[in-house]
Amino acid sequence: MKKKAGPAAPNASKGRSAGVGKVAPRQTRGVNRQAVGSRASLTPPDPKSVIRRLRAQLARALARIEQLQDSADTDFLLDIPNRRGFERELDRCVAYIKRYHASGALIVLDVDRLKPINDAFGHAAGDQVLKSVVAALTQQVRSSDIIGRLGGDEFGLLLWNLTENDARAKAASLEQAVDGLTFTFGGSTVTAGASAGVALLGLHADAEKALEEADRAMYVRKAQRRHETK
Repeated sequence: MKKKAGPAAPNASKGRSAGVGKVAPRQTRGVNRQAVGSRASLTPPDPKSVIRRLRAQLARALARIEQLQDSADTDFLLDIPNRRGFERELDRCVAYIKRYHASGALIVLDVDRLKPINDAFGHAAGDQVLKSVVAALTQQVRSSDIIGRLGGDEFGLLLWNLTENDARAKAASLEQAVDGLTFTFGGSTVTAGASAGVALLGLHADAEKALEEADRAMYVRKAQRRHETK
């Protein structure tokens, strides 16, 4: 009587090729490669290159800030300091005078008859008058002096190293320069004019008080000129 064959023994070679034991090393090698890549990506950059990049970014930011500051301090129509910019320059001027025992003068000049010109011929005509006034004032001062627009028809001038007599004579010459301007709008010839007030800047000068003093002197002068024309 033949013996029945028992269950076949598992094939050892097949078990090894299909079993987990063969796959695990491949997974381990893959994990190891990822770990190495992660460690490489976490390597800190060169400090010198980081510093160079940050310095370049800072330089661009500072240049942009300066550009915005300049635009905030400039009158776009006339390309001179506006009131904010002029007051900043006045503060610097007063500080310089106190530190180095220098001297100077502040002149506030108001353009006469600008409103009637605006009303009769439009604001474009008024803008042309203002541009011509600035050109006339610029010809009367030195490159180191500063002209700013304080308001619609009011200007400020910072003049260095002037005595009181010199400052008042300069104010008179500025008035004459503006008085000599003539304009033709719509077939009509018109003139403007100017009234100027002076405040001296010395060792005890205060920027705000000097501006108020020159402004008051300008209104006194404006009243005098009205009386002179009658």
